Amino acid sequence: MGWHDWVRGLEIEPSIYAADFSRLGEQLETVMVSGARIFQFDVGDGQFVEPITIGPIVLKSISPLVHELGGVLDCHLMIVSPEKHFEAIAEAGGDSVTVHYEVCDDLPGVIAQARELGLGVGVAFNPETEPEPVAEAAGGLVDLVLCMSIHPGYSGQPFMQESIPRVRRLRELLPDDVYIQVDGGVGPDNVRELREAGASLLVAGTSVFGREDIAAAYRDLAAL
Repeated sequence: MGWHDWVRGLEIEPSIYAADFSRLGEQLETVMVSGARIFQFDVGDGQFVEPITIGPIVLKSISPLVHELGGVLDCHLMIVSPEKHFEAIAEAGGDSVTVHYEVCDDLPGVIAQARELGLGVGVAFNPETEPEPVAEAAGGLVDLVLCMSIHPGYSGQPFMQESIPRVRRLRELLPDDVYIQVDGGVGPDNVRELREAGASLLVAGTSVFGREDIAAAYRDLAAL
């Protein structure tokens, strides 16, 4: 199983980072019953990004539930030396890892290490990084390229509108079988525009878990 088995079209990926951790299992089950299948799991180390977020212990606690319901855990590693943590992520139940272009001097080598553990692989890049070198370095090696539409680190930031032409440019540069993912400020105001630009994996944190009715919030976004 891999990304081409998991993606059903346009996928709204609820971001676990924005969930209520006192009710995490309950909330995950609620949105999965409503149709969600792919979740983003954000790991921040306090170095590459300011906050320390969540890691393998939390991942291990939720992966049985998510997998039992047919879901996938897509781990966004906002950390330096991400390859040092691949084994722990895999053992905890992660299905895919996305590393940042900005911290990988040997991107092909890092990707190969993830593949050896049976993980899907993506590469992310920040708003200051141009799409062209990322597409050139990663295009034929990864399952997805993640275009950050905020500065990574904190949930709830506003969407950066200049991300739309960056997604469009990525779609021109990447092979057709490489998915484009967008993370940051995704919501009702930009889902259609992002899809039309070529993105098919849209990470939604506050716009799902920040709503009182998270099931309806997910369904509303998925219907756009």
